[in-house]
Amino acid sequence: MNRIGKLYFRYGTMGSAKTAMLLTQAYNFEERGMAYLCFKPVIDTREDKNVIRSRIGIERECQWIYPDTNLYDTIRNIFDERGAIPAWLLIDEAQFLAPEQVDQLARVVDDFGCNVMCYGLRTDFTTRLFEGSRRLFEIADSIEEIKSTCTCGRKTIVNARIDSSGTILTEGAQVEIGGNDRYMAVCRKCWTNKRIERDTRNALPLEGL
Repeated sequence: MNRIGKLYFRYGTMGSAKTAMLLTQAYNFEERGMAYLCFKPVIDTREDKNVIRSRIGIERECQWIYPDTNLYDTIRNIFDERGAIPAWLLIDEAQFLAPEQVDQLARVVDDFGCNVMCYGLRTDFTTRLFEGSRRLFEIADSIEEIKSTCTCGRKTIVNARIDSSGTILTEGAQVEIGGNDRYMAVCRKCWTNKRIERDTRNALPLEGL
């Protein structure tokens, strides 16, 4: 392969338009007649069909990535069938990739010369790195933060999980699919203050007891 590709990681908090950027990139490729493929981990069960859809309503078909999917073999099979590989692979929700799948994508870049652009979250609701994101930070050629703003004006950092009353949650499974009803992107200071408010409220004695 004569092409020289790169492994990209674009990360941001929820609501930072990561998926919209991916879909805009796909649209630009279509406008220029450039071949590309979209992929998405099947763990994101919010859709009932194999599509990537943004909150603003645009969507593109994609191929599912299962926990046991070998992405290198998948792309190699595409090469065997078509005699060529698209110049660009777009991966949504890349934080849900297994570390070995990120390594497989790196091999795709190095062996086939295509560009792989991953979009995803950096950390979970407890501010710990997702394993897929950790591996991308370790080996990606290009890393870019997609910034968004907290209601206080600071940069959002935390993907806070909330309950139905808007109270911050700090315990539970790492992966729980949801939208604005379950998550709120906030800055670190607001996340800390909201947890202090929650703990103070819970510590208050109940009236009448």
